[in-house]
Amino acid sequence: MFNYLRQRFTSHIRERSRRRARLVSKDGRCNIEFGNVEQSRFVFLIDIWTTILDLRWRYKMTIFISAFLGSWFLFGLLWYVVAYIHKDLPEFNPSINHTPCVENINGLTSAFLFSLETQVTIGYGFRCVTEQCATAIFLLIFQSILGVIINSFMCGAILAKISRSKNRAKTITFSKNAVISKRGGKLCLLIRVANLRKSLLIGSHIYGKLLKTTITPEGETIILDQVNIEFVVDAGNENLFFISPLTIYHIIDKNSPFFHMAAETILQQDFELVVFLDGTVEATSATCQVRTSYIPEEVLWGYRFAPIVSKTKEGKYRVDFQNFSKTVAVETPHCAFCLHNEKEAKAKEKKGYDNPGFVLEVSETSDTKM
Repeated sequence: MFNYLRQRFTSHIRERSRRRARLVSKDGRCNIEFGNVEQSRFVFLIDIWTTILDLRWRYKMTIFISAFLGSWFLFGLLWYVVAYIHKDLPEFNPSINHTPCVENINGLTSAFLFSLETQVTIGYGFRCVTEQCATAIFLLIFQSILGVIINSFMCGAILAKISRSKNRAKTITFSKNAVISKRGGKLCLLIRVANLRKSLLIGSHIYGKLLKTTITPEGETIILDQVNIEFVVDAGNENLFFISPLTIYHIIDKNSPFFHMAAETILQQDFELVVFLDGTVEATSATCQVRTSYIPEEVLWGYRFAPIVSKTKEGKYRVDFQNFSKTVAVETPHCAFCLHNEKEAKAKEKKGYDNPGFVLEVSETSDTKM
């Protein structure tokens, strides 16, 4: 019992360490941290538009509310200062013939309300600027222009955040696991991907990167070394007709980094397979990228995906997403190298190579006597 618990605890710790080491999460977010950046953070303020778009919603809404409340309060103070300098406030006891810069400003609260009405162009008609002082007219023009700029920038940022193609990527899903099995007489690594919307991704292109730690012949250790992984479907890997779920596959041949792996050793490998899908959103013509990753525990050797597309009695095609990530065990060679040697042996048998070292000697025998 103690040994069993220890093994479970060890496997749990190993799984957590592998999960922490994942560079790309299953939903496509990159797990990377930048440290000791010498460049000043002022450069992020120069590209303020991208900085605002990259912020999380809670920070964006905080900036949105703070920008409007801050500008209203700031200009409310300025309107109060104008009224104070011009002695329009009730504490100065203005005469009956006194014409204020702004009608009906009696304090800081009324100045704030007038600032709010001016910037958002509500126009209740109770408070208004008179022609008595040019300072008030200039302040009115300046606040109106600045209000339009703030309103355009913040509303544009929220609209751009909502309409980003990154959100379209959330309706593209990959299978939970990748599988390795034979397809077309070749050993392949297969992944299933589906478009949850009926609108297409135009010009889709799919590819992969295998991330692992390698040591060069010169002794240099390269962490997160990237190896290209070519994925194809039956019609190629470009311009996919992505109306129904597709099963993409990578052929494990001599040029594949999976060629020297086997069913018994794949869990001992240290790699991360990152899969990318690029395409153009049909509705907005904006490009988007979907990505996910697979670690060795998520690559199932000797399985294939269960079928999910069927045809109804009405002649419609139905996709059952309940079986989207479901796998079925199939007979599969335990390594690509063995399958390759088996094919070479069968090919040699068909060609019928002669062995020049094989000589058949026939001894002469004497005639049989009757």
